[in-house]
Amino acid sequence: MSDGSALAGPDGALRCPWALSTEDYVSYHDEEWGRPVHGDDALFERLSLEAFQSGLSWITILRRRPGFRAAFAGFRIEKVAAFTDDDRERLLADAGIIRNRAKIDATLANARVLADWAQGELDELIWSHAPDPAGRPVPQTLADVPAVTPESTALSKALKKRGLRFVGPTTAYALMQACGLVDDHLAACASRTGPHAR
Repeated sequence: MSDGSALAGPDGALRCPWALSTEDYVSYHDEEWGRPVHGDDALFERLSLEAFQSGLSWITILRRRPGFRAAFAGFRIEKVAAFTDDDRERLLADAGIIRNRAKIDATLANARVLADWAQGELDELIWSHAPDPAGRPVPQTLADVPAVTPESTALSKALKKRGLRFVGPTTAYALMQACGLVDDHLAACASRTGPHAR
């Protein structure tokens, strides 16, 4: 049983242990997780998918991501904001996504809120909550990786204050991890690169 330290994958490279549970996770871990994501639509997609993930495993969302992208017009904020009641019914019947009424309604409502923001405003708000990497200890094992931080709590409050839904502190921190605001790859992980690397 792993102690939560980095483990060698099939190619011999050390990775965060969660990345080795499925092949889908390996590529997501190596190519996406923890890499900086910018752009309002791209961040809206990540925010929406993290909300859909609440209470489920991320692999469930990852495997359905193509279905989500097709169902939600590529997560282009302006297009989703224009969805009608007919679109909502279509989404509730779409087996390619998670058919959770509250999460679907939140995604549509969030798009309508964000459609009124200035271009780049969502990107700026989210990235303004990125902590200084120098003040963060590099995680050695999974036990060193938090689920919530003061920054994610502040980001959650800022998003909720602006009218966004399904953006609790845990969801906000998962977003920060996925979009590279923090680097939670373990110290020995091959994907830990750049200024955060040891």
